[in-house]
Amino acid sequence: MKRIIKKCHRYLYLTFVISYYIALYPVIFYYSRKPSRFQKLNAVRRFYAFISSVSAGFIYRYNIESKIDWSCNYIICANHTSNLDISAISIAVKNNFAFMGKEELLDNPVLKIFFETIDIPLNRDSRISAFRAFKKAQEYLNAGMSLIIFPEGEIGEEFPPVLHEFKNGPFKLAIEQEVPIIPVSFINNWSKMWDDGLRYGSRPGICDIFVHTPIQTKGLSLNDTEKLKETVYGIIESKLT
Repeated sequence: MKRIIKKCHRYLYLTFVISYYIALYPVIFYYSRKPSRFQKLNAVRRFYAFISSVSAGFIYRYNIESKIDWSCNYIICANHTSNLDISAISIAVKNNFAFMGKEELLDNPVLKIFFETIDIPLNRDSRISAFRAFKKAQEYLNAGMSLIIFPEGEIGEEFPPVLHEFKNGPFKLAIEQEVPIIPVSFINNWSKMWDDGLRYGSRPGICDIFVHTPIQTKGLSLNDTEKLKETVYGIIESKLT
């Protein structure tokens, strides 16, 4: 019975996601047409993430370790265990931002419009795709935008989830562009909805998110990439155990 209720809740959440997307689509489409409108597009994205989540009973509770100056741009790195992570981090980031994510998201009916416009699709098996993605990321950072990257690259198959090894790309980019990294720990999003909820369904509740103090990268060289990656990994993991 419990499994059936959780499955029903997942469909309720998807109903809200689709319904609000249809209602907001004209605004999303308009603001996605030009880069000069991307800041407004992100404002709509935050509202969409909030209203679709809270309507299904997902409440995001943020613990922010230190005040963040959102007049600066950052690379935000977080663990990834749930589709709720996308909504939670969209609400948390207060300046103009873009996601970098796997190319398969271009097939997602809701996320497609974002990954065709503001966000950056990446095929890690293609050197050309990776080069173009990181070139675009550099352009965004130079323009003052922040980047949101899940450095594990995907949601793992383990349940309960474990933190997987991070890819090097976000940390090399942060060092090359001298942009601070904000580690984010999604503590229990997975317990409300693991992955897309298809296997175990979902349930309403409070999702705890810990936003860590930014890590400065000025003065680092590419030789420090591995150390920086391990530092961020350790910081994120510290709130998951």
